[in-house]
Amino acid sequence: MIDGSCETFVSDCQVRAAAELISHAWDPVVLSALRLGPTRRRELLTRIAGVSDKVLTEALRRLRARGLVLKGGGQAGAVYRLSPLGESFANGPLAQLAQWAADNQDKLAASSVTS
Repeated sequence: MIDGSCETFVSDCQVRAAAELISHAWDPVVLSALRLGPTRRRELLTRIAGVSDKVLTEALRRLRARGLVLKGGGQAGAVYRLSPLGESFANGPLAQLAQWAADNQDKLAASSVTS
């Protein structure tokens, strides 16, 4: 459980640490794509419409550095998969965030038009 220390030093709050995991636009998308199972980079490029090879490579590097994604060797090249930490994040808070966005899609779309 989170204690009350967030109230004193909001900049040190655990929410900030969690938000940094999704601060790059493509990182949560890559994590979501990897929820389907171990995948080669080329397949991720196909699965994630609109991401460039360079941006995907950078996202995979960041996610590996944070311990959320693992890279293993396959006979036909590297295979990426979620680490146990990545699975807990992708299947927990990230999935809940995606569900919240889906549940509120109309309101979010309406607010972006009026902004």
